[in-house]
Amino acid sequence: MSVKIERVSTGIPKIDEMLAGGIPRGFAVAITGEPGTGKTIFCIHFIAEGLKRGEKGVFVTTEESRSSIIVQASQFGFDFKRGEEEKRLVIIDALMRSDKAPWTLSALNPEELVQKVIEAKKYLGYGPTRLVIDSMSAFWLDAPAMARRHSYFIKRVLSQWDMTILMTSQYAVTTSEAFGFGVEHVADGIIRFRRSVSGGVLRRFVMVEKMRWTPHDKRMYEIDIVDGKGIVVIGPTSLRKEDVALPQKVTEKIIKAKGKSEKEIGLSD
Repeated sequence: MSVKIERVSTGIPKIDEMLAGGIPRGFAVAITGEPGTGKTIFCIHFIAEGLKRGEKGVFVTTEESRSSIIVQASQFGFDFKRGEEEKRLVIIDALMRSDKAPWTLSALNPEELVQKVIEAKKYLGYGPTRLVIDSMSAFWLDAPAMARRHSYFIKRVLSQWDMTILMTSQYAVTTSEAFGFGVEHVADGIIRFRRSVSGGVLRRFVMVEKMRWTPHDKRMYEIDIVDGKGIVVIGPTSLRKEDVALPQKVTEKIIKAKGKSEKEIGLSD
């Protein structure tokens, strides 16, 4: 006898289909990829779908301002300002730098993040809540070796509060640090966004690389970001995963940094 799994819609029907109906409720999912691949917009869809269904939402932004997130959402037809006014959405802004602002982080550390998210959850009240942390990478910029430990702490504490969590992290071709690996190690699922330039044109892709309890689609899909709509899934691509992977030298640096990080915090054998 199979157990029925409650799933949470991403807000993008085709990606829900790729996930056999959506993300299992209560999961913490890593949303990874290079800058400009669509991670933040995917998270906006996720929160907007929750608001549409009468659920609560918390959006933690560490690399953009609260107003930027609201403007981006409006470009795709989502009214985050109304969600705030109706006390169904809290946007926690790490860039506000104002002691008078109730929803801001004065320091980028996991303990303060968890405390502020729990405060927001209590403010929003009872019921399922969608949480986005965009991005996790900001919490270990000065100590990448702590990525895995910080990620585990955040997941362990916040998963007890009836939250389905998206945690973004990014790889940049200009860095040798493995900013994404800490999140990926502890996540219940991994949705990876990729990009390539073909014929002088930027192309974006999405792939579900892992999702527990889910017979997920293993193909890579091409996507587009359309003004007024957001992410649109074009269809499966004939490109291989390797065709849109990070450059080999960058990959080698990331793997090397990952091993060094684990050794520093005693996670390797």
